[in-house]
Amino acid sequence: MEFNIYVTNINVSTLDTNNTIVMGLNKDIKQKKFKSEFEKAVVNLIYTRNWFEQQQQRVLKPYGLTLAQYNVMRILRGQHPAVCTVNLIIDRMLDRMSNVSRIVDKLVSKKLVSRIPNKEDRRAVDVRITDTGLEVLDKLDVSLQHLFDEINIFSNEECKQVNSFLDRFRGTEPD
Repeated sequence: MEFNIYVTNINVSTLDTNNTIVMGLNKDIKQKKFKSEFEKAVVNLIYTRNWFEQQQQRVLKPYGLTLAQYNVMRILRGQHPAVCTVNLIIDRMLDRMSNVSRIVDKLVSKKLVSRIPNKEDRRAVDVRITDTGLEVLDKLDVSLQHLFDEINIFSNEECKQVNSFLDRFRGTEPD
C-alpha cells in the first residue's frame, strides 16, 4: 500500500497567510452575540473541534480511514508488540461511544490489525496492529505533522495554557 499525502492550502476562514486571526466566531457562525463569554467559549470549543476534525479527516480520507479507526490504530501501536483487549481499547478511545468491535472488524478487513485468540480465555479475542498498519501510521504521522505545522499558531507556552484551561474545564488535574 503506497500513499503520499501533502497538506497544502488549508481553507481556514479564521487564519490568514501569517496565521493571524482575521475573523471571530461570531462572524463564522453568523451569530451577533452570546448570553455570556462562557457560552461563547463552549460554542467556540465545539466549533473548533469540528473544524479540526474536518482537517484531520481530509488527511485520513486517502487512506480510507476514519478518525475512530485511526484512534484504534494509535492505541494498538502504543501497546505494540503486545496485544490489546477490546476493553483496553475502549478505555483509551477519545470517543468512548465508538463501536470498537465494528471498528476492529473494518481494520481487520483492511489488514491493518489482526485478531488473535486469547490463550487464557477461549471466548476472548485480542487485537494487534499489523506491520502494514504500522507502515500506514508512519505515513500518517508525516502527513498529520504537516497539518499541525500549518495550523499551529501558538507558542509552547500558549499551548501549555490552553491545555491547562481545558483540563480545568473538565475538572481534571493537569499533567
